[in-house]
Amino acid sequence: MVGARPNYMKVAAVMRAAGRTPGIRQVLVHTGQHYDAAMNDVFFADLGLPEPDHHLGVGSGSQAEQTAKVMLHFEPVLKNERPDRVVVVGDVNSTVAAAMVAVKEGVPVDHVEAGLRSFDRGMPEEVNRIVTDAIADELYTHSPEAREHLRREGRAEESIHFVGNVMIDALDQHLAAARGRRAIEALGLSPRGYALATLHRPSNVDAPAMLAELIEILGEVARALPVVFPLHPRTRARIEAAEREGLRLPEGLLLSPPRGYLDFLQLLDGARVVLTDSGGVQEETTALGVPCLTLRENTERPITCLVGSNVLVGRDRTRIARELERALAGPERRGERPPLWDGHAAERIVAVWAGRL
Repeated sequence: MVGARPNYMKVAAVMRAAGRTPGIRQVLVHTGQHYDAAMNDVFFADLGLPEPDHHLGVGSGSQAEQTAKVMLHFEPVLKNERPDRVVVVGDVNSTVAAAMVAVKEGVPVDHVEAGLRSFDRGMPEEVNRIVTDAIADELYTHSPEAREHLRREGRAEESIHFVGNVMIDALDQHLAAARGRRAIEALGLSPRGYALATLHRPSNVDAPAMLAELIEILGEVARALPVVFPLHPRTRARIEAAEREGLRLPEGLLLSPPRGYLDFLQLLDGARVVLTDSGGVQEETTALGVPCLTLRENTERPITCLVGSNVLVGRDRTRIARELERALAGPERRGERPPLWDGHAAERIVAVWAGRL
């Protein structure tokens, strides 16, 4: 099951590993939660994902509406395909919706990237994680603390598999190709000569005052070096609305459309520092050793702060300025990869399946 951009890299890695294993037949279902071509088609092409066997076309909507649409459209597909397992990844609405349908139909569910917790139930993703982990049969974790979260929530040890991070499998597979792209050159920039920013979480971009504050913060960063700012469709719509109300974008902020996987990976790899509210970007910068300032008060990926290059800064301008200065003055690469973030997580997942076949 895939539904949104963060799912694609993870599922691509798992499908690639499963495709090399005899006895496994895969059926790819795309819910259509992300439907913008820039957030969807180019990622499928860059990652070598096949055309989905089923595309549910659910589109946008409120949290409840989108979840309900996935459930309604996925149920007949599940009954027709009659799979042995349903594999869901991450924490988007499509993840929890597909898991609920499968469980109610008596089909075992595997959750890849289980056990992540921000302990902030104001985040819709946190609720999706908790519910999916509570009903899934097999839980594949990417960090030691995820196992502890699941054990505290009463999940049996034998259902938990520490396999590593499938997001990093995709990164390692495609990094050489990404480094051959011209995304940096096309912007008139050079490696280590810019910052990269991403913002998409409703808590950061939906409230005009919050968005204006973050744009101002990025403007302060842009006084030190150019800030490349690929715009998620949600963020673009909010910025355009704010501009009609008088928001002025600072100099040095280079807005661009959403990027495909390979171009964005090149921009990540070449950045001097990254500012983001994305969980996946926290992981990718940790794997690459690129300094990352996370514009949130919490993270469901604390291991990226513990051993990696990530620092939680929220919207504290003093701390952002201090960490930016540290990033610019320090080594270009820092931190280390967490255990099992070695590019072979998907192979470990498939090994579990192969033991059952």
